[in-house]
Formats: sequence, C-alpha cells, structure tokens
Amino acid sequence: MKYHGRVDVSPYDALLFVSFGGPEKPDDVVPFLENVTRGRGIPRERLVEVGQHYFDRGGKSPINDQNRAFLAALRSDLAASGVDLPVYWGNRNWDPYLSDAVAQMRADGVERAAVFATSAYSSYSSCRQYRENLFEACERSGAVEDAPVLDKLRHYYNHPGFVEPVVDGVLASIADLPEAERDGARILFVTHSIPTAMNEAAGPDGGAYVAQHLDVADVIAQRVAAERGVTHEWDLVYCSRSGAPHIPWLEPDVNDHLEELAAKAPEDGGGSAVVMCPVGFVSDHMEVVYDLDTEAMATAEKLGIQARRSPTAGEAPRFVAAVRDLVVERAAVERGEATERAVVGSRGPGPDRCPAGCCFNQRSQLPTLAGADSPQYSE
Repeated sequence: MKYHGRVDVSPYDALLFVSFGGPEKPDDVVPFLENVTRGRGIPRERLVEVGQHYFDRGGKSPINDQNRAFLAALRSDLAASGVDLPVYWGNRNWDPYLSDAVAQMRADGVERAAVFATSAYSSYSSCRQYRENLFEACERSGAVEDAPVLDKLRHYYNHPGFVEPVVDGVLASIADLPEAERDGARILFVTHSIPTAMNEAAGPDGGAYVAQHLDVADVIAQRVAAERGVTHEWDLVYCSRSGAPHIPWLEPDVNDHLEELAAKAPEDGGGSAVVMCPVGFVSDHMEVVYDLDTEAMATAEKLGIQARRSPTAGEAPRFVAAVRDLVVERAAVERGEATERAVVGSRGPGPDRCPAGCCFNQRSQLPTLAGADSPQYSE
C-alpha cells in the first residue's frame, strides 16, 4: 500500500542483509576458514589445503563483490519503489561482521529491522545457524532485550522473483547447447550437500531441505517444458561435501552422477548433454565457480558430456525486487493486515517465525532470535 507517496513498511526502520562472507586477499584465507570451522578442531595445515581453491583465485572469494553489487541494486530498487529503509550488511564469517552491523544499528537508533539472509532453504546451516548468529551479534553489542528487534524474512526458495530468473537461465543454457543435444539435455539441479541427519532435522517436521529443493526443481522443470515444448529429465544432486568420511551426507555428488550418466549413455554418445542449475545458491560464489565451473565441468569434459552451467539469480532485477516484496509482505503481517504472499510450487509460503526447535542444532542448544520463542518478542 502507498503511504504519503511511500510504501508503508512500518514497524521496520531498517533492513539487515546477512551473508556468509569470504576472504578478500590471500592473508584472509586461513583466518576466514578458521572462523568457518571454529570448534571443530581442524588443523591449520588442513585449512591451508582446503584454502587452495581461494589461493588459486588470488585469495579472494567472489561472494563479497557479488554482495556489494546486490546491495547497490537493492538500495536503488527500494528508493525507486518508495521504500525508505536504510540497509545494513553483516556477514557470519568475515568483514563486515554481523556483530559490527548490529552494533551500528543500535548506535543509529534502529528499533526493528527485517532480516534478509542469502540462503533460501531450511536446515540448521542455512537457517537456524543464522538465527544463532543474530542472537550472538545482539548479545555482543549489549543486552539482547535492548537490541533492535530482528525479524528474519521467510524462506524464499519458492518466491517467483527467485524462481523466474533461474528458469530463464536454464532456458538460455539449453539454447547454448549444440542443436542436436538440446531436446535430450538433462537438468541437474545442484545444491550444497549437508549431513543426512541435518536434513532429517530440517524444518519443524524434518526433511525440509530436500523437500524444498525437490519442489522448486519440479517447478523449474515444468516451466522449462512449457516454454520449450519438450520435457527434460532432471535430478537433484549435491556438491561441496565436507566433514568426516564416516558421517553420511546427502548424495549423489554431481561428479559421481555425471559418471553414472556417462555409463548409461548410448555407445554412440547420443543424449549426453546436461545443464547444471545451481538452484541451491543465490549467487556465483566459490561453491559454484569451483565445484561446478571448474571441477564438474572438467568431469563432464573427460566423459565427453556436453555441459552448461546456468546462472544463479544473482542481482537479477526480479530477485532484487523479491527482497522488497518480502519486506513489504512481512511488514503488513506485523501490522496485522491481510496480505497476498507470492509463492510457486506445492509447499506454500514458509512461516514468518520459525517454530521452536525448528532445524534442531544437534551439537548444542544455542539461543536464537527471529523464531517463535525469541526473547525479543513480548507476546
């Protein structure tokens, strides 16, 4: 709704953008990885080895520049649309740190902020851990009860503004394949692997991480089929597994799956084309540019598979506008007003406040914000 020429986003007086973070130069790489793996007892020598992906790219992750570009587009979109909100940026694992952003918000007199995290799905690492980080950031800057109230926006994996740019990217990638391979191309929807136990605890009833990916993958595949008049077979596959070998993680790995597809392909090589769609990621950060653009592409080339990697939503205008839509939607909800929720697929919109115990932390029970049991909510 319009409010004196502007969009009413009360009770919010700020928007907090929260991301994972990444190193900016070689000297940052190991300290960044120490932040990411804190408490796991991983030797420094192993972190240096893991950090080679960053060292090979000048010691810099692409994520921070992508976040800067997204924030510039978001601020422009908000201003052009009549949404008068300052936007703060805080990372989980590197500068600008979330705790510094919350401290600045407190100093600026912010009372209540909507929170957008660059992770679209439900699981401990992609949702609850961010809510733990929010609590910790507030605690570091003073009494949690006196910090700005922080409302994490609902999961947006099934928001049209996220899905539509991904559909367009898959269509463009199919069109970029050799003509003879296009109609038989298989879509591999790729996301970050997590321990199977984490998926079993994801969401209020368990299994939400995989279920959400399957739902949005089906939507994208159907949209692609409707546009092309051709039904493409598809699979959900995983990348970026880490952790002890004896702990089960979600499978199949994208490289292993490419091997399986090659083994099943006709001897003449027909039908051996894939589009890898990184549906689990919102931008082209390290898991995309290394795990897919480098490693998986090399596997496909070795196997003689024609492969393309479709774009992430990135700073596509529809995705940027989706953040604004989520803020306006949540503001109306907090004011007690009925509002339409933009959503595709079969699962419907996620909850505004995560239920108590949602995406259970299996290591330790740490306090969180932005859930139904948040100490910042008085009701």
